[in-house]
Amino acid sequence: MTREEKQKLVKNLSEKLNENNVFYLADISELDAETSTKLRRLAHQRQISMNVVKNTLLKKALESAEGNYEEFYEVLKGNTSIMFSEVGNAPAKLIKDFRKNSEKPILKGAFIEEAIYIGDDKVEALTQIKSKEEVIADIIAILQSPAKNVVSALQSGGNTISGLVKALSEREA
Repeated sequence: MTREEKQKLVKNLSEKLNENNVFYLADISELDAETSTKLRRLAHQRQISMNVVKNTLLKKALESAEGNYEEFYEVLKGNTSIMFSEVGNAPAKLIKDFRKNSEKPILKGAFIEEAIYIGDDKVEALTQIKSKEEVIADIIAILQSPAKNVVSALQSGGNTISGLVKALSEREA
């Protein structure tokens, strides 16, 4: 790879880092071609972009990207794949699901909405993170709950109220 190709790759990767709020770094070394293809296919199905990158080029891209990614520098050893996703927990779920039949991928680190997670021990916690849409849906459900209770009480009590009004009107006559 020529110096110009490397510079172009670093620039493209840096732009991609700036454009995405979610990316994961993982080790997929020692996966044979067939297993690696299965992982890539599964990632594609879940709308996760996955690329193997050289650590030196990734470090340069992290350095030139907006934001502070210094915590990732120490994990840039061995084979590194980078996964980009729109949903914060999607790559973690992919890793967890794929490891039911394989020992890899191993999570090196993750960046989700300005938070950095380092280490494979964070996979389980990352699968529990809710997406922005899920949080909004939860908030809407919480806000709707009291209104639903009031409407329900009024509807069920409507028969009782009308019965009382009828009884009182008959009493006066």
